[in-house]
Amino acid sequence: MSSLSLAVRDSSTMLRRNLLHARRYPSLTLNLLLTPIMLLLLFVYVFGDTMSAGIGGGGPDRSRYIAYLVPGLLLMTIGSTVIGTAVSVSTDMTEGIIARFRTMAIHRGSVLVGHVVGSVLQSILSVVLVGAVAVAIGFRSTGAGVLEWLAALGLLALFATALTWIAVGMGLVSPNAEAASNNAMPLILLPLLSSAFVPVEAMPGWLRPIAEYQPFTPAIETLRGLLLGSGIGHNGWLAVAWCLGLAVLGYFWSTSKFNRDPR
Repeated sequence: MSSLSLAVRDSSTMLRRNLLHARRYPSLTLNLLLTPIMLLLLFVYVFGDTMSAGIGGGGPDRSRYIAYLVPGLLLMTIGSTVIGTAVSVSTDMTEGIIARFRTMAIHRGSVLVGHVVGSVLQSILSVVLVGAVAVAIGFRSTGAGVLEWLAALGLLALFATALTWIAVGMGLVSPNAEAASNNAMPLILLPLLSSAFVPVEAMPGWLRPIAEYQPFTPAIETLRGLLLGSGIGHNGWLAVAWCLGLAVLGYFWSTSKFNRDPR
């Protein structure tokens, strides 16, 4: 078999392994998935009327705030889900299975590829579940055609890939699963400091640069524009640039660490 065929075969095997782990131990994924769902319900039913009046400049209208909120929470769902990847990678590195894999005739990069592809699939599934909850409580995509939906799905997949490679790197540098979970917490905290819940213009001056110059805000604005037909402006290429940059950074960080780590 050629090197490419071996790499594909071994990566597929590692992907099945990670999906089996996720199916047999769903508690971590479910716990991480509950965070965006609880935030969605909290902000819609507790703060929805007040927030919609403040953002829209009109009377209370919970449905308007649902439309504003959902794109940010979909991307936050990805950030929450990939924390499980950091924990899973750290667990593999500290429990000795990687040392066993190093002695076997398998493609070296297949271990990481299996984690990344499995995490992206789980992230997309989590986004679908959170999206279903959002639709159930009143979210409706207005002005989005087939091309906009395809672009939105492509952005979600690209964003999930980028954050997953970063999470893999965090898992590799963490001494244990608890540290990996803590190291990956910025992937949940950054959306809280973005335009997910309120417009950047409504933030105090000292906080505004943090919200503007981070990967979540342009991605959220792009997804919001695609789903609501409000236009994306320069946020589209900024979001893609952030995704590609983070993916490349995470890939080289993860592979260099994995290749030299003796654990």
